[in-house]
Amino acid sequence: MIPNILSIAGSDPSGGAGIQADIKTILANGGYAMAVITALTAQNTQGVTGVQMIAPDFVMAQIAAIRADIRVDAVKIGILGDAGIVGAVVAGLSGLDAPIVLNPVMVAKSGDRLLQTAAVAALCAALPMATVVTPNLPEAADLLDLPEAMTRTDMEDQAHALLALGPRAVLLKGGHLGGDDCPDLLASAEGLVWLPGVRVATRKTHGTGCTLSSALATHLGLGLTLPEAAAHAKAYVARAIATADALTVGMGHGPTHHFHALFKGNTL
Repeated sequence: MIPNILSIAGSDPSGGAGIQADIKTILANGGYAMAVITALTAQNTQGVTGVQMIAPDFVMAQIAAIRADIRVDAVKIGILGDAGIVGAVVAGLSGLDAPIVLNPVMVAKSGDRLLQTAAVAALCAALPMATVVTPNLPEAADLLDLPEAMTRTDMEDQAHALLALGPRAVLLKGGHLGGDDCPDLLASAEGLVWLPGVRVATRKTHGTGCTLSSALATHLGLGLTLPEAAAHAKAYVARAIATADALTVGMGHGPTHHFHALFKGNTL
């Protein structure tokens, strides 16, 4: 059975991140993609020039319309923007029996802030609804009001601190660590699991957080365990980054190649 995966996120008109990246990723990993829009952005590979948040009531109406008609097998949550939208999403998903992957989008790759500082507390309060939360190191530091992790030991400490906020698991992304490695850390009540990765020298990493969280939600919707889904999602993103030079999109941080397997005539 093809799982129905719901992305709740913002729109990126350049196609590399947000809802556009989520839809590509869900399809590439074997799911049927649905989308609830939380924000409209004016952005490209070089930065964000404008953000228009969607009214919380209308965000809730979008979720309600889907839940009234369509089975939801997993949810990916991206940019929420402000406390009102956070509350709308929490209320809209209340009672849903499906994995929820929360990617706490706070700052764009370009450095533009996408979550109001005043909404950080609301997002922290919403973490208990998440099956797994997927922050990068700056996002984890922002959520915890701590300095950014600089070592694997720091990552372990911050993963435990995030677990204490209520999600069932944390996938802490280590791409901001220095060196040639890009290790991610999966933390849950079952313990810590390191997911190794090799850094690729490229600027084509726009939307990697959106892509990873959407792939993770899709594989959870397919019925994989969390460690299995995390490993599949990380491998997919690694291949999308490694093949991104096939794309010529923009002059800044270019997108990853979501359909790399299709373009090669292969299957994922």
